[in-house]
Amino acid sequence: MSATLLGSCINSQFSQRTSISNTDSNTGDETCAPEIEEIEFGISPSESQENLKTHWAPFLAAMEAELGRPVIAFYATDYAGVIEAMGANKLQLAWYGGKAYIEAAKRSNAEAFTRTVNSNGTQGYYSHLITNVANPIINEVDLQEGTGDRYIVDHAAELTFAFNDPNSTSGFLVPTYYIFARNRMNPNEAFKELIFAGSHEATALAVVNNQVDVATNNSETLTMLEKSDPETRAKIQVIWTSPVIPTEPIAYRKDLPSCLKEQISSFFYNYKDVTVLEPLGWSGFVPAEDKDWNTIRELEIAKDILEVQNNQALSTEEKQQQINQLEQQLEELQS
Repeated sequence: MSATLLGSCINSQFSQRTSISNTDSNTGDETCAPEIEEIEFGISPSESQENLKTHWAPFLAAMEAELGRPVIAFYATDYAGVIEAMGANKLQLAWYGGKAYIEAAKRSNAEAFTRTVNSNGTQGYYSHLITNVANPIINEVDLQEGTGDRYIVDHAAELTFAFNDPNSTSGFLVPTYYIFARNRMNPNEAFKELIFAGSHEATALAVVNNQVDVATNNSETLTMLEKSDPETRAKIQVIWTSPVIPTEPIAYRKDLPSCLKEQISSFFYNYKDVTVLEPLGWSGFVPAEDKDWNTIRELEIAKDILEVQNNQALSTEEKQQQINQLEQQLEELQS
């Protein structure tokens, strides 16, 4: 997605940010970055804003109390909004998906410093394809083996399909590579109808309400849905599961004062309140660095290589030139 398209989201979305603080909040330690009077935290749209605010408010309040300065929550309506807001220096912190983070690191001065740990202690999650339990598709799929990807490839022209967001890792990048690029399919052309629902919650509801036959989702969202709305979760059938994906990064701007980076990272590394973390699906945080998401970068490049190889509009020479450039990027990552 181009920078222009990303930028089109930011002005309308940023008005949706909400303050967690009171107006008389402590402005913090005057010896550490007194010019930064508040921390603005971007939150990616994994579910509805109403649910996000409910789940995040206690955690952000705890952060505010620890840092001694207001924490302002920016609930974006799409992943692009968080990327662009940090690039415009309107955010100091953000919770990203892996694909959105590598875009933000490239163009928005983002630097990952921690990653989430799931409630069960694991540090990975999975992309899924899901359908309604009443959809006849499930009679054609080996549910134990998760062969829904093969069914999709063979019957795409008969199906309606929903991605999450173009900057989503599990809701777009992972299924695009493993299911479509590797099978030389263009999802924009293959399906009877293709939509971008906007969030994992939205794709789940699209399947439950029979608005689409198949949609992308992930294990984290389905686990949370099992707890918050088991009746809705019971209507969803997983038909394909990806290889493991690293858990989500939290990043601050690279140019934050080092003392503030230390305060922020210390808060995350030491925060253990289960009653606050459990609704978010987490048990805590571990230190991380930018290279931890090189696997996502490699996946993005591999997807691009396959798309070039399958592009019939390019000459052999043009294909080779573009592939050489992409392979050079891959070598640089792996060196």
